[in-house]
Amino acid sequence: MRGGAEKTAGLRIRHISMQLFLCVFLLFLCIPAASAAGIRSRAAVVVEAGTGRVLYAKNPDETLLPASTTKLMTALVVLDSNPDLGRVVTISKTAAHTARTRVGFKAGEKVTVGTLLYSMLMKSANDAAVALAEEVAGSEEQFAVLMNRKAAELGATNTRYINANGLPGPGQQITARDLSNIMREAIRHPVVREILATREARVTTESGKTKYIRNTNKLLWADEDILGGKTGYTRDAMHCFVCAGARGGETLIVAVLGAPSRRVMWMESEGLLALGSEIISNEAGPSVYPAESDNDTITATKASSGRTFHAHTSLLRQPSVLRHLHGL
Repeated sequence: MRGGAEKTAGLRIRHISMQLFLCVFLLFLCIPAASAAGIRSRAAVVVEAGTGRVLYAKNPDETLLPASTTKLMTALVVLDSNPDLGRVVTISKTAAHTARTRVGFKAGEKVTVGTLLYSMLMKSANDAAVALAEEVAGSEEQFAVLMNRKAAELGATNTRYINANGLPGPGQQITARDLSNIMREAIRHPVVREILATREARVTTESGKTKYIRNTNKLLWADEDILGGKTGYTRDAMHCFVCAGARGGETLIVAVLGAPSRRVMWMESEGLLALGSEIISNEAGPSVYPAESDNDTITATKASSGRTFHAHTSLLRQPSVLRHLHGL
């Protein structure tokens, strides 16, 4: 009898210990985690395109290099100056010899503004960007003045451009928040939106030479709901991307700066679109504030109530994202 009672008491103690362990474990899971979880890019934001409301942010106001996302602003300034896509531009020696990436226009060739815009926004052609800048302002330096003026108009107060193509240089900078605002403006232009959504195209010079170009935005092949985007890369800027995507009846903008690899950039962009949709569906979309990183959870805090919503970073590794990204 005594041995049985001791055995029963031992089992009871172990049962209570297990309950206490489970309570502590569950309490640990409920502790608010940091919002930058799982994001390896230096900076990232998710915003609603219609309102500009920030749904998620990691280092949104840290100044970083824009790389070829700069070309979105180039397109906006060109269209502001003259929306006629049929006007003809003569390629200068400066434009023809701009550092790669290039379409390969030769000095003296004549091409339309429309051809240059497609080349610049799809293939990220630096020669096309310089040719457009020279057409509008006479020089790339003067064009940069117009770019900075436009940035100020859009409220991109932490952005400064020194050229039309995003090649690195002293003083060139942008933030993820500013880049998202520039993208919001860009997709309001039907021409820009159409070009950004085009996977492949053939462009022709006025003499009849045809060049095949392919969009650098690989998500156009991976996700039918991607409305368009602009990539960027330099050694110092690392991998940069801004895109618009349709999610749950809303258009979301994701801007990612300083991703360590192309694969990480694609995966995080898709995952952040999914996260933005998840946040919107939870109590009408709480605002999100940046915080330190954690390995398990992304936390969004609703400003009006202070309530916290946890979205696990498995969203960044969902099969629908990874299925299409191998080898991109």
